[in-house]
Amino acid sequence: LIDIYSILYSPSLQQKYIWTSGRQCDFKGCDRPDLQPVSVNGWFWTAELQKLAPANVRNQNDWSEQGGIGKPQPDNRELLQGGAPENCLAILNNFYNDGVHWHDVACHHVKPWVCEENDALLKYVKYTNPGLRI
Repeated sequence: LIDIYSILYSPSLQQKYIWTSGRQCDFKGCDRPDLQPVSVNGWFWTAELQKLAPANVRNQNDWSEQGGIGKPQPDNRELLQGGAPENCLAILNNFYNDGVHWHDVACHHVKPWVCEENDALLKYVKYTNPGLRI
C-alpha cells in the first residue's frame, strides 16, 4: 500500500491534487444542532461517517491557511464566485504555494481518488456485489 503523502511527493507518482472521502454535510439531517454551522462543524469522513474536528480548530485538522482567494480553508470560494458549493475535501499539493493541505473543493471537479478500506465498506461491497472477488 502507498500512503497519500507518497502519492503526492514521489516524483514518479506526484499528483497536484487528490480526492479524499472527506465531505461537508449537505443532505437531509444536516440541520442537527451539533453540525451548526455546517461550514465549521459539518465536515466528516464518509468512509467512517466520523465527524472531523471543527474546521476552525486548526491544530486538529490539516486545512490550508490559504486558497484561491487568499483565505483559510474551508472558504467555499467557488460558490462565493457564482459557482457550485465546495462540499468535498481534496488534498492539494502546493497548488496555491501552501504545501500539501486540505482544501474544500466543489465536488464536480475531476481528480484522482484515494480510496479508504475498512471492514464495514468491504462488507457492503460484498453484499451489493455478490459475484465480486475481493
